[in-house]
Amino acid sequence: MDPSGPWDRDRVDEFLTDARVPVRLGCRTPADDPWIVSLWFSWDGALHCATSADADLVAFLAHENHVSFEVSTNDPPYKGVRGRGRATVSPDEEKELLRSLLDRYLDGVDNPTGDRLLRPDREEVRIRIEPERLHTWDYSERMGSADR
Repeated sequence: MDPSGPWDRDRVDEFLTDARVPVRLGCRTPADDPWIVSLWFSWDGALHCATSADADLVAFLAHENHVSFEVSTNDPPYKGVRGRGRATVSPDEEKELLRSLLDRYLDGVDNPTGDRLLRPDREEVRIRIEPERLHTWDYSERMGSADR
């Protein structure tokens, strides 16, 4: 799928592969209220996130799997990718995705966060978001260089 906005698909893939900020994921609760959560992710043409099996988000996605998402820089010049798609949830019994996300965001699993999240009694799930639409924006020209 070709994104709308200034970036082509190759630039989207590069940005999402290199980004080390969380994805902001929007969904609906069973009461039809909007909900948003930030999660670590990886990208291979789909977004892959990990969370606890008993997280509210898992129940919300079981009710309605249509989601919106955004990955953007936190510092000027602002740029990023937003979109919508469908989420599927599956077990991550060996916590393989979680381990790879700990490597991606914290450079490894040997840290207090890794110790807490990798506890044997904690059930983990994978969330795969298949994009149906992508939109990009890049305010670099409008805002100038971040080092000014």
